[in-house]
Amino acid sequence: MRLAPVWHGSCEAMGRHTLVSPLYTHPNRNTLMTSATIADTPTTAGPTTVKAYLRPIDAAGLATFAAGGKANPARRGTNKVHTVMEGQYRSLSYVGNHTPVVVDEPLHLFGEDTAPAPGEIVLSGLGGCIAVGVTAVATWKGVKLTKLEVFLEGDIGNPAAWGAGGALEMTPPQMGFQAIRVKVLVEGDATREELDEIVKHANFYSPVANTMRNPIPFEISLA
Repeated sequence: MRLAPVWHGSCEAMGRHTLVSPLYTHPNRNTLMTSATIADTPTTAGPTTVKAYLRPIDAAGLATFAAGGKANPARRGTNKVHTVMEGQYRSLSYVGNHTPVVVDEPLHLFGEDTAPAPGEIVLSGLGGCIAVGVTAVATWKGVKLTKLEVFLEGDIGNPAAWGAGGALEMTPPQMGFQAIRVKVLVEGDATREELDEIVKHANFYSPVANTMRNPIPFEISLA
């Protein structure tokens, strides 16, 4: 199971605040800690440019949705996925009417390397959820964003070989992701303190991040 690529380097923005906010989990996977580094570049003389903002969401709809959750905190929905194995380790996961999500394993794990590995799909879901949260919180606070990117990596091993004769003495806490690190690159019409608070707030309330941080009931049986 491969690791997602890691982003390195500096971030600079002409006349706007750029926040690079690393989020990472403590190896015990119960604590998410945050830190931030911000580059603030002074405006230089030159041609006037028009800012290109990210496509906004429906602010009024978000407010209505939030009010519904506040009135009924126990409100829940159910996500459904149907996964079908094609052969070897390649599978198709069907979600509604969307194009199936293809999952595979790399060559060194006996897959065909035709698609991301399961762990990479998990990180993709986490990145998408954090990006959604940052967008929602920024909209709630009236902050327009011009850039939002999330970079993730996770430490994972498979010494038990999926339970197929490997290190079968492994216990559940020793398996799966042992640490996850996230960096959020965000630019917008806000101070660096505001951008930092938006990222931290979104992380705290992220449904997927909290699913990965906290133990939840898990059931599996024959269909």
